[in-house]
Amino acid sequence: MPMTVAIHQASILIVDDQPANVQLLEQVLADAGYTQVSATTKPEEVCALHRKKSFDLILLDLQMPGMDGFQVMEGLKTNLTDGYMPVIVLTAQPGHKLRALAAGAKDFISKPFDLVEVKTRIHNMLEVRLLYKKLADYNKELEATVAERTAELRESEARYRSLTELASDWYWEQDENGHFSKVSGPVLEMLGIQVAPLDGEVAVTSYGGWNEVERTRLRAIIDERQPFLDFVFHRVNADGSKQSFQVSGEPMFNRNSRFIGYRGIGIELTSKLK
Repeated sequence: MPMTVAIHQASILIVDDQPANVQLLEQVLADAGYTQVSATTKPEEVCALHRKKSFDLILLDLQMPGMDGFQVMEGLKTNLTDGYMPVIVLTAQPGHKLRALAAGAKDFISKPFDLVEVKTRIHNMLEVRLLYKKLADYNKELEATVAERTAELRESEARYRSLTELASDWYWEQDENGHFSKVSGPVLEMLGIQVAPLDGEVAVTSYGGWNEVERTRLRAIIDERQPFLDFVFHRVNADGSKQSFQVSGEPMFNRNSRFIGYRGIGIELTSKLK
């Protein structure tokens, strides 16, 4: 919708205890093309009306009997849903202008009315207000899109892990410091890693017989943050039997391109060859 059309369709509330002022402003707004204009001469009704209709702009007289404009603004603060008070105050007292702005009003119109000033300030105020609402709506849509995309990525990640576990003997993840954060299968034994039990005591488990040349080559690849595919390990057990393992892995990075670890899969080739 073009901005000019949206401005003329904005909802406006006139609040003034003098019917003559209300009629004058209604006529000015109608002549300027505004189509959604409401009015009240009772300031105590303003908060309830705003809760019900959420006006884009409230033209608020400051000097009214029973409840003045400052009291109305205090009441409006408790009803704001987006933290924005869309108020232009109407006042014949120059000293009230700064006080009104400090109380939350966005602008002021002096009495007696200068019709050009009235139209200009109302138009400018509504333009800012509608842009503010448009930005708020965009942020909500963006948050919803991010939440939806995050859910999709989590679902995709879950499917990926499920498929990799089905296609291999184990799935593993390491953090940026090389510590295993997720393990499924005998990957710790395959790499000869020292692990800590659940009670917090460190248990050192040493697995020998590995080809250190192969392990050194793999460490160099990981240090360079490079992916590796079907890397083969060999091991000679204490009884003289031989085992072969094949592992693949890829580095992981966050949205800021910071390295956060590795993930991969592995299989035992020895058992597959029997």
